[in-house]
Amino acid sequence: MTSAVREQSSAIGEDHHLKQRLGYWSLVATGIGSVIGSGWLFSAMYAAQTAGPASLIAWVVGGAVMLAVALVFAELGMVHPESGGLVRYPLYSNGRFAASIVGWSMWVTYVANPPTEASGVVQYASSYIPGLFADGQLTFPGILCAIGLMAVFVVVNWFGVQFFARSNNIVTAVKICIPTLTIVLLFISGFSHTGGAGGTDNLATGGGFAPYGIGAALGTIATAGMVFAYTGFRNIVELSGEVTNPRRNIPASLITTILGAIVLYLLLQTAFILGVPQHLLGSGWSGVHFDSPFAQLALLLGMTWLYWILIADSMVSPSGSGIVFTASNARNVFGLAKNRFFPAWLARVDRGSGVPRRALLINFVVGILFLLPLPSWHAIIGVTGTLIAFTFSIGSVSVVAFRRSGLSDAGARLPGMTVIAPFAFIVSALVIYWVPWHELVLTIPIVAVGLVWYVVTAVLQRHTAQDIVGGVWLVAYLVVMYALSAIGGFGGLGLIPSPWDSVVVAALAAALYVWGVRSGVHYMRARPELVDELRGQQVEPSR
Repeated sequence: MTSAVREQSSAIGEDHHLKQRLGYWSLVATGIGSVIGSGWLFSAMYAAQTAGPASLIAWVVGGAVMLAVALVFAELGMVHPESGGLVRYPLYSNGRFAASIVGWSMWVTYVANPPTEASGVVQYASSYIPGLFADGQLTFPGILCAIGLMAVFVVVNWFGVQFFARSNNIVTAVKICIPTLTIVLLFISGFSHTGGAGGTDNLATGGGFAPYGIGAALGTIATAGMVFAYTGFRNIVELSGEVTNPRRNIPASLITTILGAIVLYLLLQTAFILGVPQHLLGSGWSGVHFDSPFAQLALLLGMTWLYWILIADSMVSPSGSGIVFTASNARNVFGLAKNRFFPAWLARVDRGSGVPRRALLINFVVGILFLLPLPSWHAIIGVTGTLIAFTFSIGSVSVVAFRRSGLSDAGARLPGMTVIAPFAFIVSALVIYWVPWHELVLTIPIVAVGLVWYVVTAVLQRHTAQDIVGGVWLVAYLVVMYALSAIGGFGGLGLIPSPWDSVVVAALAAALYVWGVRSGVHYMRARPELVDELRGQQVEPSR
């Protein structure tokens, strides 16, 4: 038995303590509960500030990308359902180097979610509790309130996945009703109380449909909270080891979540664009600013009662998402510990609750450290949105490597994946490139810390050359993306004119995708005993 198989067998021992109690509706509640968080309260405004009405295009493009990515991870979850799977799949397909880079980046984005949601709650609360939010960021009392909310998220998850699921189902039902009610009432109002013409006239006001160009609209996909809003689907995959009948429930719940999110966010963005009073567009869409966007818009439309409902929901929606992400990130740390990227003691599962409680606590502490230097919703999203898009890249490589190595049987293969996987990879690369260079560069120190930590673990654990070779393509991918952004037309030097810069990015991404898949297939075929071990753990469709 090789070391890889021994480590995999050892990891399964802790997985057996997880409780498999999540069905389709609990998974849908998990996905929708993550999607409808602070994102719906803020993303429409920040997208409009950056792109005007053209932000509607960004939601469509972002939704198409997220649907493709979700289908990729749906198949991975069908082939090998495993809690913490998002950081385990790269380990199986490309080795420790690739898994460590992606796992670190994914953990950073996950650990930032509870403080992001808590920040959203406090920012909205500042409308009726003075002293919590000022000058675009949380005050010290506001930070303390956010930390208190994060502690509540941990407590809800402390007592087991069934308690989490029941609590989340109730919260999600409320979360679906409020944005739906908001959309219906805003449209019924006809936007006639805004102090100006409003309505469809706003599509031509403030500089026209695309006042800052289509490029600005594409850039908002990662930086205005769109990727953040859509990526609640990840939590379904992270909890896949605790799902009944994963081959049916995982893909069905993922598709339901993404399609529902696309419709919801398009309607919310439309309602916001049409509802802004024209007198606020004198300086263009970039001059539109609300601390509590939809709540203050309701006041301008004369709907005071809707204002108070939205203020109340500003505590429910982000808190519900914070609870879900707290659960999922505990499984993320659980997976990284099984990968031996984090200390092994973080992979311990509490025998009574079936919850990795140590992971819950470490994430809570690190989340506080994340909140202190980035004390606002938009500040956190600006850094983590790009990393989220990056972490999706490896899924497209893993799913094809699983197929070509013989791990995926016919019953766990989704139709069209040979097209969907490269499409998801290439467009994810474009989403990263479309982020302005001055914002993308902020992610370099985060990635660098992960690389340094990997070097430390590789030396201490004596990783093999194959583990490193399997992930070289991913480092090349990062270098290419940063280099092209620096010289491209999205805040870079502008050496490659538009749209040819995006064409170059797409072509190089396609080449890197082929390299990554070949590296993955080679890595897995060199370890037939590991493939056999994983195949032996596959569940029957009726489970």
